[in-house]
Amino acid sequence: MTAHETFGPIVASYTRAQALDDGALVDVTEMAQDARFRVPVALTRDAWAEAVAWDDDRPEPQDESGRLWDVLYLAGHAASRTAGSNRVTFRVLRVPNENRGHDWNQPEPIELALHIGPGDNAEPVITIMLPDES
Repeated sequence: MTAHETFGPIVASYTRAQALDDGALVDVTEMAQDARFRVPVALTRDAWAEAVAWDDDRPEPQDESGRLWDVLYLAGHAASRTAGSNRVTFRVLRVPNENRGHDWNQPEPIELALHIGPGDNAEPVITIMLPDES
């Protein structure tokens, strides 16, 4: 018995490709390959905003490339310690991307989650997100 026979026709679907096209996911596969990931990797828009995005007008010596590398490095390390699970959480210290007065350059921890699961064609893909996202 097929899924269509069991559940009926698909009412709506939202593919990973659509999420990448409309910006809900940010493709970071190219840098992820440098960080030794072997499958496509994307961050949710909210995870990107919290952990990677950087306003170049800020005086701190930060950039999105370096911040993304930190996220990918720590994600890879967390994944390597967690065999047999499709989801793992990890922490990254990052300087917030907003002016906080006297604490303008104090790093703060942020928790992220790495999930490996099937892509649009059942291939393995990784999504890095905030812990409350799915």
